[in-house]
Amino acid sequence: MSTTDAQRTQMKDGKGFVAALDQSGGSTPKALSLYGVEPSDYSGDAEMFKAMHDMRARIILADDFTSDKVIGAILFERTMDDTINGKPVADLLWDDRGVVPFLKIDKGLEDEANGVQLLKPMPDLDALLKRAKAAGIFGTKERSVIHGANAEGIASAVAQQFAVAKSVCDAGLVPIIEPEVNIHSDSKAECETILKAELEKHLSALPENEIVMLKLTLPEVSGHYASLADHPNVLRVVALSGGYSTDVACTRLSQNPKMIASFSRALTEGLNVRMSDKEFNAALGKNITKIYNASIA
Repeated sequence: MSTTDAQRTQMKDGKGFVAALDQSGGSTPKALSLYGVEPSDYSGDAEMFKAMHDMRARIILADDFTSDKVIGAILFERTMDDTINGKPVADLLWDDRGVVPFLKIDKGLEDEANGVQLLKPMPDLDALLKRAKAAGIFGTKERSVIHGANAEGIASAVAQQFAVAKSVCDAGLVPIIEPEVNIHSDSKAECETILKAELEKHLSALPENEIVMLKLTLPEVSGHYASLADHPNVLRVVALSGGYSTDVACTRLSQNPKMIASFSRALTEGLNVRMSDKEFNAALGKNITKIYNASIA
């Protein structure tokens, strides 16, 4: 079985969840602050990204960060281009940890219009996808955000996601389509109804060889996206924590048996740069086990 086939099998049938380690420039200071590294602790972007890489490396090398519970991990572009213990990160993830590597490819969000934030233009997408494939990346992730139940806006967000997904599939990678619904939206349930219909419409138009994953906000109605998980073109449906606490996110996830977690902030909750390796591994291990249990519920 080829590496790609083995990775595809793991993403389709593996028990566990996808770790989101892809905080980018805008969200890095907040993520570092939660980890106990304040802006006064670094000077300039290079030092900030070095601190973030050190945190990610510590997570990836932790005792419980293996395919026993973590089946995939989403990386930031700088992380893909970097090394851990002298080994390219994607290679280390798969070879040493048994974890399937993904890459965040979006360049952030446009300003809100029609109740949504679309993806910013990605002029260098084809070159990035070629580089990702060469680096051993299995798939990609691209995030847009839905704030209100505007049918036209949601339709445009989903159409844009599937247009990007086609380029990703053409490059031999598996796209994670992520039209996040803001958990604070006062029309969240209605957004999710419109979103599901749009996703179904686009999925039904996919050719047999274009396989995608979906990353969706934990829904108001349990099991809302279950039928999408059964679609022949969908490899897996993963859930984002979206600002919910780890406990709330895990409770909601356990009520959606056809979704597994792809958490970022919930994964790193309670971790601190000043912890000893033993304390760090214990705290992260507790989070991993909690998220794993909710993912297999």
